[in-house]
Amino acid sequence: MLFNSISFFVFFPIAVLLYFLLPHKYRWLHLLVASCFFYMFFKPIYILILFFTIVIDYYAGLFIEREQDPKKKKKFLVISIIANISVLAIFKYFNFLNSNIDGLFNLFNEKNPIPYLSILLPIGLSFHTFQAMSYTIEVYRGNQKAETHFGIYALYVMYFPQLVAGPIERPQNILHQFHEKQFYNKERTLDGLRLMIWGFFKKIVIADRLALCANEVFNNTTSYTGGPLIIGIIFFTFQIYCDFSGYSDIARGASRIMGIELMKNFNAPYLATSIKNYWSRWHISLSTWFRDYLYIPLGGSRGKKSKTYLNILIVFIVSGFWHGANWTFIMWGLIHGLFNVASIAFSNQEISKTTWINNIRKLSGWATTFAIVSIAWVFFRANNLNDAFYVLQNFYKIDVDHIVSIPIFSYFYFVSSVIFIVLLFTIEYLYDRGIIKYEFIKKRGWSFAYFLILFLLIYMFGFFEKQAFIYFQF
Repeated sequence: MLFNSISFFVFFPIAVLLYFLLPHKYRWLHLLVASCFFYMFFKPIYILILFFTIVIDYYAGLFIEREQDPKKKKKFLVISIIANISVLAIFKYFNFLNSNIDGLFNLFNEKNPIPYLSILLPIGLSFHTFQAMSYTIEVYRGNQKAETHFGIYALYVMYFPQLVAGPIERPQNILHQFHEKQFYNKERTLDGLRLMIWGFFKKIVIADRLALCANEVFNNTTSYTGGPLIIGIIFFTFQIYCDFSGYSDIARGASRIMGIELMKNFNAPYLATSIKNYWSRWHISLSTWFRDYLYIPLGGSRGKKSKTYLNILIVFIVSGFWHGANWTFIMWGLIHGLFNVASIAFSNQEISKTTWINNIRKLSGWATTFAIVSIAWVFFRANNLNDAFYVLQNFYKIDVDHIVSIPIFSYFYFVSSVIFIVLLFTIEYLYDRGIIKYEFIKKRGWSFAYFLILFLLIYMFGFFEKQAFIYFQF
């Protein structure tokens, strides 16, 4: 079920109403049934995959906690991780790996005997797989008690607001909240609705608007040079941010209404003044997941610098591969890995006593970071490596006569798109600098104006074709 669909606007109020009408002891069951219904809107049969990993991880957690022998504890953890990774490998990576095996066989004029699988990737598979893995790892580390209530654990994996595209929660943050009794709270509801309508604005008004141009450019890359490619890159840069952060805002807002807090997944990433700072602001739940469960176990920054650099590269390459079974995603991860290594290797922590010098450094740091991130998005969005390299080889060939030669362009479309990008950027800058405070829009008059303005913008400028969220494919 898409957040930006009529189905959700019918489903969600009913789900919330029943949640608060039911006695506390039945609420977990209600949320679990609602989550199953939500997920089965996409492809019902794939819920069996979820149940498969849920059963394995639930019992693995119990066995890990009960066992005294460290070797047996580790064995159950390994079983859990293998089960989760195997599901990912089969549904997400099997055909990709097989296509690369094809290439090897072709070198020797041989035919690959391994058949391809005719299966679709389950929606949000990578998200709920990583959330499930964090549970057994935390139980193994002794940071989380094993959940004895099977239904509550199943809800931890399947909770509908963040089931499909995160945030990727930790058991310490969310499991206990399913046990706590929640009461209806008007202010909390308004807070949740503010987040939701802001998320809908970013998705329906900005992301889906920019998608028209970005899709045209990246699906027909060789038809363009210069200006159209630059516009396509910039539009996709903001499209993916508004699409993904919009989903997270809607998820957090919907959950907050029911009294369950999800972690913040984005913090104005395009205001980052370094690539390291960017990754502390972008997809926070995933970057911290890789930090805690891959980077630190690999050795982190302990030991030689060369080992630290290698660990960083491994994390970002794996992160790229997590996003998709395509060399374009691996290249995207490698680019971020290399620039993160470079930022550490050549970092200069010296702070000038002159304010204007520091401001120039920040401005150049922001411009450089934004350029790196935008160029990296080319690989993320391109259909293949050839298209990505074509864009990089031709985007600087400016032809003034064809600056807006993209078929879907109209003067109104282009100007409105730029205005919404500038508006978003300005609001996030003012909020990040503390010039705009959240408490301000909580006041009655400003709160009403906030809802009214965003509602009118969505109504007048929104795209209502039920565009799927980009991160559903991951």
